[in-house]
Amino acid sequence: MVKMNVGIIGGSDGLGKTLVYYFRDEFNVFITGYNPEKGKRAADELGVNYIESNAGLANISDILVISVPIQYTSEVIREVAPFMKSGSLMVDVTSIKEEPSKTMAEVLPETVEYIPTHPVFGPRTTSLDNQVIVLTADKKGEWYPKVYNYLAGKNMRIIETSAKNHDFMMSIVQVLTHFSFISTASAIEKLSVDISETEDYESPIYNLMIDMIARIVSQNPYLTYNIQSRNNYGPKVRNALADSVIELRDVINNGDEEEFIDIAIKATKHMGDIKNALGRSDKAISALSYEYTYLNNSIGQEVGLKHIYSGKIHVGILESIDGKTAVLKDGNKTKKLRIANIRILLPSELYQWKIDNWNTKTESISCVFPKNVHVETIEDTVMNIDNIIDIKLTDAYNGPQIDDDSISLTFEVTGLDKEDIENVRKLFTGFGGIIR
Repeated sequence: MVKMNVGIIGGSDGLGKTLVYYFRDEFNVFITGYNPEKGKRAADELGVNYIESNAGLANISDILVISVPIQYTSEVIREVAPFMKSGSLMVDVTSIKEEPSKTMAEVLPETVEYIPTHPVFGPRTTSLDNQVIVLTADKKGEWYPKVYNYLAGKNMRIIETSAKNHDFMMSIVQVLTHFSFISTASAIEKLSVDISETEDYESPIYNLMIDMIARIVSQNPYLTYNIQSRNNYGPKVRNALADSVIELRDVINNGDEEEFIDIAIKATKHMGDIKNALGRSDKAISALSYEYTYLNNSIGQEVGLKHIYSGKIHVGILESIDGKTAVLKDGNKTKKLRIANIRILLPSELYQWKIDNWNTKTESISCVFPKNVHVETIEDTVMNIDNIIDIKLTDAYNGPQIDDDSISLTFEVTGLDKEDIENVRKLFTGFGGIIR
């Protein structure tokens, strides 16, 4: 089966680079980048193809993805539209939809389909599973059901709406929340507050809030500004927030308790399903507490820690928890891993990782047992020993060297290391056996 060509303009950075990871195993992926040297390095790193020209990329692509900063999206669409193949598809992935939708409708020929999209996740996302993607197609052609089914097959949450409605929703989801978070961070900076000192007094909710604010503030400020400035509903929601802040400030400064309570109750009622909100936030708090407690109880024991971004697994003896860092001893090496960036492997996951990555040991053990010994009981008991992978009977012998009331059994035992196999020998003697 011939793979389709997927071109990503802007595939050397940000979300475009993340999309390469998802597409490269199923399609022939080609990318361009604003900086040719950086683009070539990214293509080599990702194992895909680099093309110098956006127009050249458009000319060979069955699906062309526009993944450039918002302020350049319409310009790039106009640049490549004349070079798109007949029967191909153009997709953009910006968080503003009205402007690129209008541009595609104006400049693309009838023979080229377009689907403006908004993947509502960032470059740090490690899986498409359960992630939201919004489709704002003006009309649905032959490509649309193929794209929809592909996304559904990745277990994504697909929202179909108009570009106008999308931008209004994102004025709440992005513009309002980002504006309020950045305003809070700015106020903290103006107050010259030492965030690290506040952590001594922090509650779990404060901890989560500060983490979310830091996540938003640390994003590319040029991207954040364009999300604010290019959404047509931005002025309305920013003014609404400013009005609410001033109103609430004046109510409190004037000592009007009754008015404050009225505002708070109305706002709470409008938040929808409070029970669900409390449940989700309780889960987040419990997860943070459980993780720290689990690590604290595992000091001195072997643990497996998976880095949530690189996917690398670190295995060793947990020496200590140093502030927000887990200190892991692996042989003669000491590793420090930020707790926020790791996931603790379940015992079954750690066991499977060892099987897949360690050089296992296999030995044959011959042992004389009473003739009435139950072989299946021996095998079942051995398999309950930590780090034993397999045991199978390879020989049963009761020749002249063996007493009439005894039998010599030979088992092939596979374990993670020699010490584990030695534990099997000890078990055999516990069953009344004599190692030959």
